Amino acid sequence: MFDTLYAQIGTAISLVVVAFAFLKGDEPERVGGGAFALALLASLLLQDDSRLSGPQWGLMIVDTAMLWVFAALAWKSRRSWPVWSGGLQALIVMSHLLTVVDLRPPMAAFYAVMNMANYGILLTLALGTFRSWRDRRTDGLE
Repeated sequence: MFDTLYAQIGTAISLVVVAFAFLKGDEPERVGGGAFALALLASLLLQDDSRLSGPQWGLMIVDTAMLWVFAALAWKSRRSWPVWSGGLQALIVMSHLLTVVDLRPPMAAFYAVMNMANYGILLTLALGTFRSWRDRRTDGLE
């Protein structure tokens, strides 16, 4: 998985954002960052690079679980970033469903949707963490 420069850069960005969420975020950001890190690790373990068509059930289960995490965070917290992350995660789950119903999207398009949506999720997590950190500094709590 880390054989290309693109994969190494993407993983480095993910780790920086997750570390930022753990260090400067509140509880929703830490839960979101931890869930993202666990999903990244599980995806690395479950991804089958030899399959060029058909659903990847392991990845679909991990992505559906992430959708539930973001839905729970959006339900329980008063932050806006879990709603955006949940919407992007729903796009990923819908991409999995396209392969299940056998609409045969090109795999390059499938992976492009997944990668771009994951970068969007990282962006929303980083912005949510920054906003939480800024609010704590404004209130004099940090």
